Amino acid sequence: MPELPEVETTRRGLVPHCVGATITRVKVREARLRWPIAADLPHAVAGQVIQRLERRGKYLVFQLSNGGAVLLHLGMSGRVHVVAADQPILRHDHVDFVLDSGKILRFHDPRRFGSLHYQASDLASHWLLRDLGPEPLADDFSGHYLWSMSRHRRIAVKPFIMDAKVVVGVGNIYATEALYRAGIHPGRAAGRIAKPRYLRLVAQIRAVLSQAIEIGGTTLRDFTNSQGDPGYFQQTLNAYGRGGLPCPRCGRALRSVRLGQRATVYCLGCQH
Repeated sequence: MPELPEVETTRRGLVPHCVGATITRVKVREARLRWPIAADLPHAVAGQVIQRLERRGKYLVFQLSNGGAVLLHLGMSGRVHVVAADQPILRHDHVDFVLDSGKILRFHDPRRFGSLHYQASDLASHWLLRDLGPEPLADDFSGHYLWSMSRHRRIAVKPFIMDAKVVVGVGNIYATEALYRAGIHPGRAAGRIAKPRYLRLVAQIRAVLSQAIEIGGTTLRDFTNSQGDPGYFQQTLNAYGRGGLPCPRCGRALRSVRLGQRATVYCLGCQH
């Protein structure tokens, strides 16, 4: 599934092609995504100028000139590509946003686990966004905040930082890497980790996500950005997907377990 760096990479690639452009029409070929696309969405957004393209967690947010917004989630395998008007339509090309520039923003989603919504106003109240925690790269996400949220929590720290109500966008890959870099065992109870260690963990979450964004995200299955290029962060992974291989720090074999129903890799020697 595309995680925050992949969504941010997509956003940055789309901005030059769509901000300031007018959506002349929306063509929905397949409305049966994770949640059905509302029948009135094409009418609601046709004729509107895309004023800004933002990101909230793993959602792309197209802010429109009428005060409304289009909310797009890529799901498990979704992609948004900028294509020419005469680009052949492929299987799983479910939605086209036709722009006055002649270009098309085309949403491709083989598994149909993405979603597309229109919110006329008060975007923060949308049921998909209203309970989300802070952005991990924003000022309100800090070691003190994470420490205070963790008090008296028995949940393991890895699923704790992957909880979107705590902080958005720290998915499995980046949680694994940040905990490795911070030297924290992923199975340790969140409430038993001291504040200095949370200060270090937040710094590593920020560093891992920022590095991944700068080199285009991680390609483990089928992620490509808006121009169809893969991400390269997987070449820098220290722990994720490396179970049984030597730890880059101490040389001990990395362990692979299931934690919170997700694959988790860690070093018993370096992470406590």
